Amino acid sequence: MPLTVAQLLLSRSEQDSTALAFEDRTWSWREYVAASTARAHALRNMLDPQAPRHVGLLLENTPEMVLGLAAGALGGYVTVGINTTRRGTALSADIRKADCQVVLTDAKCSGLLKNLELDGIRVINTDSDSWQAEVERRREAAPLVAPEATDVFMLIFTSGTSGSPKAVMVTDATVVAAGESLAQRFSLTSDDVCYVSMPLFHSNAVMSGFAVALSSGATMALARRFSASSFLRDIRRYGATYMNYVGKPLAYILATPRMPDDADNPLRYAFGNEASERDVVEFRERFGCEVRDGFGSTEMAIVIRRVPGTPPGSIGQPPPEVAVFDRDTNTECPTARFDAAGRVVNLAEAVGELVNLHGAGDFRGYYNDPEATEQRLSGGIYWSGDLGYRDENGFVYLAGRSGVWLRVDGENLAAVPIERIVLRHPAVNQVAVYGIPDPNVGDQLMAAVVLGQESGLSPAEFERFLRVQQDLSPKAWPRFVRIVDTLPATATNKILKRVLIDEGTNTSDTIWMRAGRGTSYDVRPV
Repeated sequence: MPLTVAQLLLSRSEQDSTALAFEDRTWSWREYVAASTARAHALRNMLDPQAPRHVGLLLENTPEMVLGLAAGALGGYVTVGINTTRRGTALSADIRKADCQVVLTDAKCSGLLKNLELDGIRVINTDSDSWQAEVERRREAAPLVAPEATDVFMLIFTSGTSGSPKAVMVTDATVVAAGESLAQRFSLTSDDVCYVSMPLFHSNAVMSGFAVALSSGATMALARRFSASSFLRDIRRYGATYMNYVGKPLAYILATPRMPDDADNPLRYAFGNEASERDVVEFRERFGCEVRDGFGSTEMAIVIRRVPGTPPGSIGQPPPEVAVFDRDTNTECPTARFDAAGRVVNLAEAVGELVNLHGAGDFRGYYNDPEATEQRLSGGIYWSGDLGYRDENGFVYLAGRSGVWLRVDGENLAAVPIERIVLRHPAVNQVAVYGIPDPNVGDQLMAAVVLGQESGLSPAEFERFLRVQQDLSPKAWPRFVRIVDTLPATATNKILKRVLIDEGTNTSDTIWMRAGRGTSYDVRPV
């Protein structure tokens, strides 16, 4: 029978090795389990057993956050990860949709709830004397009954890059399996330190940070929030040997000034998803560690890993049940055909949605959202919402999100392949390619570009660079290039293109503009 999170915690309740490190304080596994058990008892007494027993955590990566995760497992109630970057009615809607009876927060985050209509939901400030006293009274409490492996451990909201966030029901079995798999894959033990700077209200940090430390007995070293400038200092301070990431953190770190002793650190492995191929290589070389990047979502229904022999630009080779399907015809898309320059010549028919033909996999559905769940599981197939195509050897290449095809001069284009090409320029640290309305019909391509801190790029240099990219279609040259300091992103470092699309060319940022039929770029007059 699969283990539960609670059983793993209880198996470490007599260990005196370090479980948690935060700033200048540490907790042994014995102390961590005992403190979590006390919180579980305190919260169980507050919950109405006739209503969903859901407790929200509106916290950054603090000790109370990881104590709260363990308390939910030990108390047999469902923990709800609440995004600390949500605001106003969107935040209150998340809390209400998840049926939270109690929300734990602290002095730093409690102001986010001010003046929100929470319909009588109890809010507890974990920095308060009353909460600390409540926990202290239960310091010697005995463990509670553990849930089943198939029970819901946590509700984790999706990133919301393509719509309103949805609460994924994540089981104990899913968390334990992820942690055990990664702990074995990287041979982690209680001698290791897992650096967790990604937000613990999101699946990446829970599955690839919290669960990994729990499964291996390693130390969880917390950063309150991710900081590129503090990254290397934290790695050295905590003696971190493993880290997890999601989105663009590697790019942010690589944008910091290079130092001659960057590789003088204890880090052995960085594991995550959505890093560019160039960032994976550069991070490995600069910091002297292995980087294992893959593809996965909060729903955990599709997971793809890079394997030896993965060609440039591909995210890897998926398991047999993963395919690329045309949602309109419910059939598999043809494999991509490449010309001598590396361009996909049948993009319109080769691009489809990544699916799991076996259905949900570990995905239990979205809480309180049967319509979204049904859409994901249409026809007994799991539809990811991610567009991609496959080559003749089965390797997958991402193309963007469903519903975001770009139509330029009557031709369908996908954003991600263009982004991969632009990122080849050494001065470019990050890029987002998207469409803005063409005054006539279709889209005009726009690229928002972040340059490296020590890099410069002129319109003429950019034109020369594009001209020698043999796999770049003439119609895939951006009409507008916007030079930005940062790209709008979610709390999990995923780019919010809808913000860029809404802004269009209505910005004070420098914009280069290309004539409709030309190739040269000029700085747009202010």
